[in-house]
Amino acid sequence: SSGINAEYGYITNNLRDYVSVGPIYNMPMRISSGGRTRVMGGASNSLRPPMIVFGCSSFPQMSKGVCDILGITEGNLVINHPTHKETDVEINEFVRSKEVFIISSGSCEDINNTIMELLIVIYACKTSSARKIIAVIPYLPYSRQCKMRKRGCITAKLVAKLLCNAGVNHLITMDLHHKEIQAFFDCSVDNLRASPFIIQYILDNVPGYQNGVIIAKSPDATRRASSYAERLQLDIAVIHGEGKNEGEEYSDDGRSSPPPACSFSQQIFCFDYPGTVPQTVPKVKPPIKVVGDVSGRTAIFVDDMIDEARTFIDAARLLKANGATNCYVMVTHGILSGQAPEDLAACDDIDEVVVCNTTPIGDKTVRCPKLRVIDVSIMIAEAIRRIHNGESMAHLYLNIRGDD
Repeated sequence: SSGINAEYGYITNNLRDYVSVGPIYNMPMRISSGGRTRVMGGASNSLRPPMIVFGCSSFPQMSKGVCDILGITEGNLVINHPTHKETDVEINEFVRSKEVFIISSGSCEDINNTIMELLIVIYACKTSSARKIIAVIPYLPYSRQCKMRKRGCITAKLVAKLLCNAGVNHLITMDLHHKEIQAFFDCSVDNLRASPFIIQYILDNVPGYQNGVIIAKSPDATRRASSYAERLQLDIAVIHGEGKNEGEEYSDDGRSSPPPACSFSQQIFCFDYPGTVPQTVPKVKPPIKVVGDVSGRTAIFVDDMIDEARTFIDAARLLKANGATNCYVMVTHGILSGQAPEDLAACDDIDEVVVCNTTPIGDKTVRCPKLRVIDVSIMIAEAIRRIHNGESMAHLYLNIRGDD
């Protein structure tokens, strides 16, 4: 009746007005009157292209949940995996000059095929003349490989280059392993935070959290733990002295050879050293211990992801030995590969494990009855709505400092 072609996707206000309410505007309507043409609809009556949301086969639950919140229909995308194992993509939608949002996520079941499928879908939209391609990847695959290790490579940068070269113009993700990964991309990146959901869960579902203490399972996780502790007004404790990482173990591969002794035939290649080249003293990690007081208190782990459960199990056992009454594990990405769900279920020292649905959960809640899942699709949907309507994303980063 108003002359505006719009689909209204009202967002449920269940996090203390954290996520706003607003419509998703489709293609504005041109109305001719008195020889003049007016454009109506869209943010500030500006001409905005229509949007379409595609969901890859790796994460259909998220794409369906986002589309239900936005009140739109998911785009018709057919992905085939024939017997020759090559991914075949068919887009049964008109995407020319549209804003295309492609939802996918890293899956521990078949992560490499997941990435290749996403790249093919992105490139198919690019060659179909999509105006803008926004990749929505709540858990970015290979984000843990963001540092140089010996003769390896920074695989997170390779993934970023592949996505940008395939045609991505914008990336929406959540809780990157290190926020500096954003610099690997040649496009704009929105690194959303799951902390509002996790903090709300602690307030509503952790009994006696006021007598709790936030636990960093390693010194590297201290900054994240401090952020939660300051918001919940709790103390912090750090697990120090965890076991060696396999990738850091010493191996004699020839690089440790000392400077060669000079001979007459080698004088041109040698220097007259006054002594020996000093060597770095090797690290010796102390026995695992708790830095902080946890006696008679509820221990709450916070981290960005949980894959193999060994580190959390060892830390929880140590905390209980130091007098902690309960242990809760709160993480954003519940990868839980291999036998991790069964290991957590068998651990009596961990009372509850809480993850967000940034990755496919599958049957992990059945394999681990103490596993709880927080739905963050409302924040993904709100980010999509704001980007499409040309609104500011600052509301989704309220009270988040640069060092968070």
